[in-house]
Amino acid sequence: MADSLTDCFLSGQVGDPFSVLGARPQINADGRSAVLFRVYAPGAVRVTALLPGGDLPLARVAPATRPATAPAASESPADPAQAPPAGVAGGPAPAAAPPPGPTGLFEGWLASRDYEFKPYRIRAEYEGGGVSVFWDAYSFMPVLGELDLYLWNEGNHYRIYDKLGAHPVVHQGVKGTVFAVWAPSASKVALVGDRNAWDGRRLQMRPRGSSGVWEIFAPHFGQGDLYKFEITTQDGTLLIKSDPMGFLMEQRPKTASIVYDLNRYCWSDQAWMESRPGRDLLSEPMSVYEVHLGSWRRRPDGTWLSYREAADELVPYLKELGFNWVEFMPLAEHPFDASWGYQVTGYFAVTSRFGTPDDFRHLVDRLHQEGIGVIMDWVPAHFPRDSFALEYFDGTHLYEHRDPRQGAHSDWGTLVFNYGRNEVKNFLAANALFWADQYHVDSLRVDAVASMIYLDYSRKEGEWIPNKYGGRENLEAIELIKTLNTKLYELHPGASTIAEESTAFPAISRPVHLGGLGFMFKWNMGWMHDMLDFMSKDPVYRRYNMERLTFALLYAFHENFILPLSHDEVVYGKRSLWDKMPGDSWQKCANLRLLLGYMFAEPGKKLLFMGGEFGQVWEWDHASQLSWDVLGDPAHRKLQAFTRDLNRLYRSEPALHQLDYDWRGFEWVDFRDHDATVVSFMRKARNQEDQVFFAFNFTPVVRRGYRLGAPGPGWYRELINSDSDIYGGGNVGLGGGVQAEPVSAHGRDWSLDLTLPPLGFIALKRS
Repeated sequence: MADSLTDCFLSGQVGDPFSVLGARPQINADGRSAVLFRVYAPGAVRVTALLPGGDLPLARVAPATRPATAPAASESPADPAQAPPAGVAGGPAPAAAPPPGPTGLFEGWLASRDYEFKPYRIRAEYEGGGVSVFWDAYSFMPVLGELDLYLWNEGNHYRIYDKLGAHPVVHQGVKGTVFAVWAPSASKVALVGDRNAWDGRRLQMRPRGSSGVWEIFAPHFGQGDLYKFEITTQDGTLLIKSDPMGFLMEQRPKTASIVYDLNRYCWSDQAWMESRPGRDLLSEPMSVYEVHLGSWRRRPDGTWLSYREAADELVPYLKELGFNWVEFMPLAEHPFDASWGYQVTGYFAVTSRFGTPDDFRHLVDRLHQEGIGVIMDWVPAHFPRDSFALEYFDGTHLYEHRDPRQGAHSDWGTLVFNYGRNEVKNFLAANALFWADQYHVDSLRVDAVASMIYLDYSRKEGEWIPNKYGGRENLEAIELIKTLNTKLYELHPGASTIAEESTAFPAISRPVHLGGLGFMFKWNMGWMHDMLDFMSKDPVYRRYNMERLTFALLYAFHENFILPLSHDEVVYGKRSLWDKMPGDSWQKCANLRLLLGYMFAEPGKKLLFMGGEFGQVWEWDHASQLSWDVLGDPAHRKLQAFTRDLNRLYRSEPALHQLDYDWRGFEWVDFRDHDATVVSFMRKARNQEDQVFFAFNFTPVVRRGYRLGAPGPGWYRELINSDSDIYGGGNVGLGGGVQAEPVSAHGRDWSLDLTLPPLGFIALKRS
């Protein structure tokens, strides 16, 4: 009959398959307790429940027919030879099978008050003699607890990645995988994969009350199995979606999620992790090498290095050049190579381009063992419109805003998260914590923060909606940022976040309890643009643009700045750092040394995109490796050696990093000599007598007899000279140092008579 539960199930009108399938107590026709077993096995011709006490043959249910009624107790066979197998004594013989039908639904009764409900297996026989024996997924109890569901809906479950997604477990004594996904507006959700022939009829999932979460324990799914979720929307449309919290995905262009157990890796970075909470990042040297892993270096055949191969090559390279941090451009899964990883479809899945989650852990492990911190780019500002991922996930705008004025980025063709929805906020905050927890990532560089915190970001009038106070700030996104920063510092002491933020929004890198957003650092985008604009000019014009060189010092201590020379400035026709520099090859090299030296001398942590350290000639191309062949040219080899020595100087001199964010750590000597285009300043450590003196000459003219005020008498030893012949220069300088003279200059009683190299700088320290 059409109103029967069975027919409703067969017609797809039952959202909870556990209300139909599995074993459940029923009252039989005689009014006595019995147990009804129902199994859905499409294509089978004969099905048997393999119960602990013996086998129970199940009868096939015909379409549009009420389920067979359990026989009355008086109908039980009296002949012991015909009695049910031991363990199910008292059970009736199975009812006569209804006429064969194509439903795939089988059922049978067991008249036993003492039946113990626990998992059982099914034997299914098919035309041609095929036989399959499997655990009945509908014989298992739920796995997720009510508290997990409550906290998720409240937006406060910061380890939700331990619950949603796919997790190999032993449940009720049986090995398998529990799958759970949030799809509150779905009418039905099924697990499909290679283990069930991608057939959405076979493993329909259980809705967990009003939580919007669907769950199933699949006994035969395990490590390495492919899967997706088949979601039926309210209007009956079928959507096939990858797992939003899956830990691994197929390599593009394939999009299936892959079951992966994250509990097997044995870390060897205990010393690093134990020391991390006690470190003061603000006063430590921080020299960051920014890497796009797919194009840093490749195998001879042009294919990518694996994470493990990168560990063998990248780690010693960083050690040799003196970088003590590495920043990976996004390594979460993404389908489009040319997005560089910034259009994420698998927020909890490390990209399979380079290997498995444990392979990436091996890379992080190796870096930590060598004293190198790990930063990973993280992209919570937007996500792509790929239909297999988060977009319109359950037939509604679940993760994104419905209104395109809030839910779409026209610049990037992507979607904006609905930061005001509890579960979406939880998804992102937990994802940030996930990378610190499961991969020991030390810091997250948060991409495109300005686009998150401003409702009118890159929007014209009428294309955005003000907040409830009429302002342009995205209050929900700001609250999310504060929450994730607070929880990260609380749950992972010593970890940090970095904002890529290009506006003057106040207190980006100030603690939340002091009114800030809670980031540890902020990229100084203004400094980067000003410096590159200044350095790209012919030296004859630099005298008219000195404010580009010095302006950043007016606000240098308002935030905890990182000075970046990043990937964004060496792509899309902007040219490489080398190619931006004016002049011939010698001048380009000298200018690039000057640029790097100025960055390392100024207050703020340092970041250099790969290739800049040796003068990559062509602008960056994500589809090929860096032009390592240029190291056959002595000029580029010497530039690489200069970067190495600059890093060593930076890390060895406390004056260059201890007071990066304190005005007492910096003092101008002279920034007014526009005609000579020379600037000079001192960097200081906590011990104010520990000082390093810098003088920069931004013209190709040697400045002889150039006098600069000095802090006191003594011999000023030359720490580095960018014009040294070991770096490709002409060896113009001080010959090792200079004696201070009692001649007043720049408001000081002592001064130095210097010879400044062309397009070069010197660093001095009083002995």
